[in-house]
Amino acid sequence: MLIAMLWRLPLLLAAYVGRVAADGQQVLGSDNMDLDHIRDKLLEAQIIPTVIDDFPPALSLRVKWKHDSADLGNTLKPNHVKKAPVIHLDKVESDTLAGTQLSKDMSYVIVLTDPDAPSRDDPKWSEFCHWIAASSQLKYSTKSKSKHHLKDIIKYKPPAPPPKTGKHRYVFFTFIAANGTTKKLHLSKPGERKHWGSEHVGHGVREWAHENGLIPIGKVDLIPISLTEVNII
Repeated sequence: MLIAMLWRLPLLLAAYVGRVAADGQQVLGSDNMDLDHIRDKLLEAQIIPTVIDDFPPALSLRVKWKHDSADLGNTLKPNHVKKAPVIHLDKVESDTLAGTQLSKDMSYVIVLTDPDAPSRDDPKWSEFCHWIAASSQLKYSTKSKSKHHLKDIIKYKPPAPPPKTGKHRYVFFTFIAANGTTKKLHLSKPGERKHWGSEHVGHGVREWAHENGLIPIGKVDLIPISLTEVNII
């Protein structure tokens, strides 16, 4: 588990898990899903511990496209996810959040990463950065009616699994600044999408977040915000 120290790699909470195929994309997720069930799905999909370490889920992330949205077990067509989705953060009643103080003026960061590029059997491009975007305010509610306006750091590159590459796991994360600042975040931009700009296979979002002083919401132990994981077939 991550403790409130910057030298350890930050982790996040999952909101959705699913699969993408050449002719369709399956996403698991729900507005009011059981958060323990989310964790179980991440373990089942080997997102924990391959992409992230174990953690207690706290908030829920909803991802919506124009013609589809992430829902537990549904199937989405790749041409429905070609444009960046709309993001909602849902507050979930949880003991994990007890005593956590959040400011609406805090910025947060959404990222999308693929640890299975170009394939899960041969992840030589892993991790592959698909999206980095920041919001000037941390807004969430149980109703989640508000639309989050994000500024791209790295433009959204939609899921597009190469033929015959098997399953890919696309993962959405949400981060905030480790020091709790409400000032504008100055984030580094990976020079390349492959390896998040590194020369090392497997280098990805955890290292990038660490380098930029980003962590999930937490007290003594790590309290993650949100993550969405999508598998591509």
